[in-house]
This record gives sequence, structure tokens and C-alpha cells, in this order.
Amino acid sequence: MGSASTAPRAEGDITARERPTPEQQELASLGLKVAASRHPKAERAACELYRELYHPELGFVLFFVSAEYALDPLAQALESTFGGLPLTGCTTAGEITPLGYERGSIVAIGFDRRHFGVATTLLEDLESVSLIDAQRRVESLLATAREQLEGEAFALTLLDGLSASEEQVLATLDAALGGIPSFGGSAGDDNRLAHTHVFAGGRFHSAAAVVVLITTHHPFEVFSTHHLTARRDKLVVTHADPAGRRVLELNALPAVDEYARLVGVLPSELDEDVFARHPLAVKLGDAYYVRSIQRANADGSLSFYCAVETGIVLTAMAGTPILEALDDTLKGLQRRLGRPQLIIGCDCFLRRLEFEALAQIDDASERLSQASVVGFNTYGEQHHGMHINQTFTGVAIGSGR
Repeated sequence: MGSASTAPRAEGDITARERPTPEQQELASLGLKVAASRHPKAERAACELYRELYHPELGFVLFFVSAEYALDPLAQALESTFGGLPLTGCTTAGEITPLGYERGSIVAIGFDRRHFGVATTLLEDLESVSLIDAQRRVESLLATAREQLEGEAFALTLLDGLSASEEQVLATLDAALGGIPSFGGSAGDDNRLAHTHVFAGGRFHSAAAVVVLITTHHPFEVFSTHHLTARRDKLVVTHADPAGRRVLELNALPAVDEYARLVGVLPSELDEDVFARHPLAVKLGDAYYVRSIQRANADGSLSFYCAVETGIVLTAMAGTPILEALDDTLKGLQRRLGRPQLIIGCDCFLRRLEFEALAQIDDASERLSQASVVGFNTYGEQHHGMHINQTFTGVAIGSGR
């Protein structure tokens, strides 16, 4: 088994090799290039990405970056280095690079305009996104992307992970997107829970979202998966603060006390590891959607990453072997698409914590690397308009071969 490791690597050693591997050459021939850097200086990191990604047909760059970087200098460096090429991205709670799980890095994907049409829009006032506005934006996005390249479309949404606006925004966007498959993730800030950002128009934004619509001739599949099963234990939310995403009472008792009793620990022992191993979920139809706990508060309440309301019933969930579940997901995608040329993954940071707690982080990194997964650890995931937690969600892009 592997073990969690955050030991620093030598400068630049996760940047792509000077001579591309056969896998990198094949990926580039199909319209995608990937690069990563751990250099702490924004200018140097931007240059390393540019050196690996740039070619005359580069049309768009999507990136995921650690909140350890000074964001304003990084924005300036990316804009000046890439010379006005369209760039979109967000801050993370950890990155997924060609080597697997990373921290303190920036990873980027370059899209070849001969294989992908890309259009983006920035939503700056999340509380007032209307269906009419969303429909107009989606129509414009689709027209712009298809002017570049006719093909099937999918959408990626990156949101401020601390905005508490995901449910409303995603439901509205999903209605506007109609049958266009969509996924995405909430930006992170390396587990500080202070400030998260999305990038568009040459700078980083908070309390905002970016929608990216992509068209391509390549086969693809938008997916979402988790490793959790329902237990018999239920908790009724008897007092909630929906605006603050706080639960004050469960089963008419202080939320912290009742949850601690359920999972068999003292209230003082509640932390991220406990929340990761003992999630709660709501049942909609036949499916369970995880509502992950963010923190225990001094007033006895619990703060959540997703919407919570008085009267909902939360089901205790139990984990199945998470590494085996990851294997099954990756094998299933390969069976349906052939070996994906790239998987853009939005992976809940609580899953990463679970891999670390189980000393399986290196094993998981190896699986992600072998499957060509690139992406980030999120504060929440999105799948077809649903805001969810503790999932691995994304798009697998096949080669058509």
C-alpha cells in the first residue's frame, strides 16, 4: 500500500519531459496537451505551462491551481505569457496532474481548435441568475462553439466553492442546457475554507461561476460515481438555517451531539477525517445524494457543503472499498469508450482525505495517472444540475479509435 506523502519534489520535476512520451504524442495528435508545474514563482510556472502547451492551433487552456499561489501575479503572468489566448480555471483543494494527486501545483489542459470548439461565460451575480438570462447565454455559447467546430457538446461549470449558491445556479443552468450533458466542481482553497476563486477574462473572481461549453467530434461520456452505500440509520433535520447551510438540531437534539453519537465518537473528536468516513445523504427517487459536513461549530451546529432544510431526512452512509470502486469506474469508462485520451476529473477533497487516511494515496495516484485523469479536488461536484459531495465526477474523452 502507498502512504500519504507531501514531501516537496525538486524544482520543475512534474513538468512534462523535454521529449514527449509516445502517450503524450498520441494525446497531442488527438487535440489535447497537458502540462503541470510546481514552481512557486508565477512567471516561471506560466512559462513552463506555455512551453509544453503552445502550438499554432492552440485554441483554449483550462487550468486548476493551488491557492498557495499569489493569484493576482499569477493572473498577470498567465495573460502575458499566453498572449491573450482564452484561459479559464479555478483554485483547488488539491490538483490531479499527470502523476496523480498533487498539492501546491498548477495543471493545465490545452485544446486544439481543430478538434474542439470552446466558448465560455462568466456569471458574476450568482444570486440573480435567471432562466431567461441562462437560456440566452447557453444559446450564445452553443453558437460560438459550433462556429469553431460542429460536433456534440458538453458543459463544464466551475463555481466559487464558498458562495453557498450552487443549487440555485446549477438548477437554472441545467434547465437552460436542456439535453446537453454537464458536470463541474466547486473551487477550493487547500482546505482553508476562507476564499475560493474562478478565473475568466484575465483575472480571478470570487462569488462567481464560469460556464465552459465544448464541442467535439471525439466520443465522450459525462459520469459521476461514489463508493457509498446506505445504512439503516436516519437523522431528521428538526432545525436548520438554510441560508447558512447549518443544521442546528438532528432528531430534536443538538446536531453535533446527535451526529457524534451516530458515528461513535466524542463531539470533541469530530474533524474532516470523521466527516469523510461517515457521510450523510438525502434520497431522491432511488438515488442517494451525499450532503457532506464541512465543520462542527462551537454552538453545537453542523455546517454543510450542500443545501440543508428543516424536515429533510438524512441517511447515514457507509463506505465500500474506495480504491476498488475507483478501479471499477475507470475500467467501465474504458470498456465503453476504449482507452480515454483524457479524463477531466472533479474529485471531492473528502475522497482524497479518505485515501490518505487509508494510506492508499499513492495507489490512487497511480490509477489516476494510468487512466490519464487530470483535474482537481473540489469543495463540491456537479452532475446534470445536481450539487453533490464525495463523488468523482467528470468527462472521459475518447479517441474514436
